[in-house]
Amino acid sequence: MSTDSSRRIQVPDELKEVLLQFSISYLVEQPPDLLDFAAEYFNKLQANRPTTATDNGADDQISLNSQDGDAEPPIVQSTRRKSVFAEAYDPEADDDDEGATAIFPKTDDQRARLVESVKNVLLFRSLEKEQMNQVLDAMFERKVEPGDFIIRQGDDGDNFYVIESGIYKVYINDKHISTYNHTGLFGELALLYNMPRAATVQAETVGLLWAMDRQTFRRILLKSAFKKRKMYEELLNNVPMLKALQNYERMNLADALVSKAYEDGERIIKQGDAADGMYFIEEGTVSVRMDQDDSEVEISKLGKGQYFGELALVTHRPRAASVYATGGVVKLAFLDVRAFERLLGPCMDIMKRNIDDYESQLVKIFGSKNNITDTR
Repeated sequence: MSTDSSRRIQVPDELKEVLLQFSISYLVEQPPDLLDFAAEYFNKLQANRPTTATDNGADDQISLNSQDGDAEPPIVQSTRRKSVFAEAYDPEADDDDEGATAIFPKTDDQRARLVESVKNVLLFRSLEKEQMNQVLDAMFERKVEPGDFIIRQGDDGDNFYVIESGIYKVYINDKHISTYNHTGLFGELALLYNMPRAATVQAETVGLLWAMDRQTFRRILLKSAFKKRKMYEELLNNVPMLKALQNYERMNLADALVSKAYEDGERIIKQGDAADGMYFIEEGTVSVRMDQDDSEVEISKLGKGQYFGELALVTHRPRAASVYATGGVVKLAFLDVRAFERLLGPCMDIMKRNIDDYESQLVKIFGSKNNITDTR
């Protein structure tokens, strides 16, 4: 191997995250043409590109050159890859058998240590509480001694590992390229791809790892993504305003939504705040209230399938009302302002027409149009 090809390679976390999310989308949608799907996916990703840098402060999200990296090192030699996604998993066909997901009992101390080890792991951030608990249940301890090989370059991928303690050296073609020092994770590419290990990882000290097999995590991750899309598609199909969208536009909208939950009485929107997005109600009811004579007057109540927050985005006004969760836990789907502007252009005229309807409702309550602004 040439000197250039054997030099240390830095893998940006942004690249890993983009490729991981693309892989999940591909597996969930199973499009007929990979290249067409990839072109459309990355064009949409670029159109919705954030204007500010994303989170890069987590200790375990560092480049391969650092001591606390969380990536499985890249392949730098020319090897023949196995078929990607050879072990097909169909989330729709999975009937949630009780025995489908492995469970390894843990003491309270073990679980607390595991939670601490994985709290900043990038792979787990999109999981909801239920899926995260499944991940924790499915992970098992592996104690290592100095000199133990955790993974070997060229072997088939089986597990991925989160480091609780210990120092681990990474080798590619017997050349030391990186060191993990009591934090990080490695081997995660084997969760999604059927490919040989790209590097060797060997323990330098006594250590403790948490491990999970690839099939279990794929089942949890992909099933979660599939359920989220189906749930949001059904929700959006019942929103009259969105009838103006094509099916593929509603699918894109479903993918952009982020789940949020609020306890009874918790404030969701505060009057006077700048608008950062809009909300669709998955479960529960919310109360829309407006300040009046040193108190709040309820303007309306909204329930499952309804939405709020959109008119402040249309009119570019501050929030002119507060919104509270009522009657128990409220689950919402949040659409941020950038995705709103990109995805809901065809609905803008409808939303603008609704402004007059909302103002008419306020006139009935307050008796005047003076100082009436967007209540949603």
